[in-house]
Amino acid sequence: MDRVINGVERFAGGLLAFVTALAFISVVLRYLFSWPIPDSYDLSRNLLGVLIFWGIAASGYRGEHVTVDLIWSTLPPGARRLMDIFATLLTLFAMAGLALALALKVQDLHASGEATYDLALPVWPFAFFTWAGSVAAVLLLAVRLLRQIGSKALPETTPSDNP
Repeated sequence: MDRVINGVERFAGGLLAFVTALAFISVVLRYLFSWPIPDSYDLSRNLLGVLIFWGIAASGYRGEHVTVDLIWSTLPPGARRLMDIFATLLTLFAMAGLALALALKVQDLHASGEATYDLALPVWPFAFFTWAGSVAAVLLLAVRLLRQIGSKALPETTPSDNP
């Protein structure tokens, strides 16, 4: 599973590098030579959406997203485990709803034939890969949830364990 996640992270990282290079080169060409790269803005914003959702998939699986542990840190290990399972389940349902909404958006974009301004590139493939990232996030969150449920609870500590 870690190989899949590493691949997802490399894909998102490669897209981020491409979007950064595209924006930098477009700005340099526009200001130095008065020649912008056609559709650089549309390509950048659409690819940014794709890489964000693929990044969400990887961070959701690994649990490396931003968290607030104020309450969690005060709970005993068994309660922490239950709170982790509940949080993953809630995130899974939210991502599943978002994936459904993105699927409907892909269908709408495909039916409308919306395209970029300069090169007339169809927009729906970008939305499709964004949706695919959201589906990957749902699947990876489901795997995380199953692993959390299947794992043994951490042993409770007793006062004598603390120095």
